[in-house]
Amino acid sequence: MEKKLSIKKENCPQNHKCPAVNVCPVNALTQKDFEAPEINYEKCIICGKCSNFCPKKALILTNL
Repeated sequence: MEKKLSIKKENCPQNHKCPAVNVCPVNALTQKDFEAPEINYEKCIICGKCSNFCPKKALILTNL
């Protein structure tokens, strides 16, 4: 089953550096200032580490 990572911006506090950015093993997440992170889908391996790490559940791994 295919999965996709998405960001639920309303769950992201956007007031600090996102700790999930550093959890990504392939550097698929980037963050500008304190904005919600952005996903580079060409790099993302859909491992789920960032979505499991995010305490606010702003990074969501869903089945397609």
